[in-house]
Amino acid sequence: MNTGAVEQNTDALRGRAIDPDRVVAVVGAGAMGQGIAQVALVAGHPVRLHDTLPGRAGEAAEAIGARLDRLVTKGRMTAAARDAARARLHPAAGLAELSDAALVIEAVVEQLSVKQELFRELEGVVSDDCLLATNTSSLSVTAVGGVLSRPGRFLGLHFFNPAPLLPLVEVVSSAATGADAARCALATVTAWGKTPVSCADLPGFIVNRIARPFYAEAFALLEDKVADPATLDAVLRESGGFRMGPFELTDLIGQDVNEAVTRSVWESFFRSPKFLPSLPQRRLVEAGSLGRKSGRGWYDYADGAERPRPHTAAPAAPPAYVVAEGDLDPAPGLLELIAESGVTLRREPEDEGTRLILPSGGQLVPVDGQTSTEYRDVVYFDLALDYRAATRIALSAAPHTGERTLQEAVGLFQALGKKVSVIKDAPGMIVARTVAMLIDLATDAVAKGVATEEDIDTAMRLGVNYPVGPLEWNRKLPLGYAHELLESIDERVPGGRYAPGLALFLHTHGLAPDGEGSDPDS
Repeated sequence: MNTGAVEQNTDALRGRAIDPDRVVAVVGAGAMGQGIAQVALVAGHPVRLHDTLPGRAGEAAEAIGARLDRLVTKGRMTAAARDAARARLHPAAGLAELSDAALVIEAVVEQLSVKQELFRELEGVVSDDCLLATNTSSLSVTAVGGVLSRPGRFLGLHFFNPAPLLPLVEVVSSAATGADAARCALATVTAWGKTPVSCADLPGFIVNRIARPFYAEAFALLEDKVADPATLDAVLRESGGFRMGPFELTDLIGQDVNEAVTRSVWESFFRSPKFLPSLPQRRLVEAGSLGRKSGRGWYDYADGAERPRPHTAAPAAPPAYVVAEGDLDPAPGLLELIAESGVTLRREPEDEGTRLILPSGGQLVPVDGQTSTEYRDVVYFDLALDYRAATRIALSAAPHTGERTLQEAVGLFQALGKKVSVIKDAPGMIVARTVAMLIDLATDAVAKGVATEEDIDTAMRLGVNYPVGPLEWNRKLPLGYAHELLESIDERVPGGRYAPGLALFLHTHGLAPDGEGSDPDS
């Protein structure tokens, strides 16, 4: 503990934002540390940047200065503000220079022992009320801070890379974090122009926990030869509304980084099948095919390499008419699109299920977790975030499905202005299976107190650019749809991966705490 005459950090004690004239220190001058330092600097704080590698903090300060220059060039910062910010940034040769910091954020290597030793040293330097934070993305915040004599002022501040651009910060309370410390962190991050979300210290926090199926389901479908990477990416983008597909996104992130996070979450959950890593991805990493940074991953990034195109069905004639049985849940608006297309639409009272009857006598059915193989002449169509806005739809059929039925199904969606990708028969298809798994994990996270529904949806929208949060998507779907879909997949792919969790069951049956889930329109 530093016993010198250091100004008391009353902001942290009172749970309010740290005053901009107080020092913020960042330990670790890599890409993430530089980004965090730049955020605090632009927010008006004096910033001290330290790294154990001699000279690295100075180099990092120069790099931050260069980025500020670019902001001025782009008109996003005035020259005067840049000069003032540069004057507030100081490389620190040793930890002793951080003694007057009101907040210290660590962004060093992801090794528990290294982080623990750092915070042991920091505790002997800073004042008792200095807020201490780790930027870890995969380690237990409780374990990192467990070595401190005053762990109540310690928490996680998980920024996303690049920190100056991405708005989300996960504010992670350990088992020992005090309420005032958490409130101070939330207020400070908000004052910095970021969007904080509160979460408990459980593996993966919010984003890295809930996002696993977005990658894992696509990789599993590839392994089962349901479709190629380009087609899977295209369907999730153009039908699911996701900004990037999982193959192109993990190539951007780095296959080694993405696989390491998946493996860490899997190990932290005692190797639960819900988080099972991908063998094809492991082989990529072993081969050194790490994505864009190595020149090759799922895709080839060499100069002149041609990007594979998604499978798109050849033009087919639309059916003369379709007969709708039921309202085609979970495909709202699809019947209206058909009526607008010029294809004659006949409606019949719902008997069992919901489907379209084609002139061939075959059926076109919304994805429900079953397979075309189980039926005589059935084509399934995948889930879309918005059937009117979607530009591509996936269809699946069995080898024995009638060719006329399949062509009429293709022609119908083409008449609606959609590209069509025909994939191998698979329970849950692509978008529906992925979204249902995201909903299951998100519902489980709420039940376990990881975060609120609002914070989970915010985190997934801002942290990984999902079009809507998984819980918001669940509210758009018929009550119980995700649960029933996963139950159907679990029957066909046993092993526990697709078994819906208790929280989703309770939500589906209106038994969630405080009545959550009892009203699908709430």
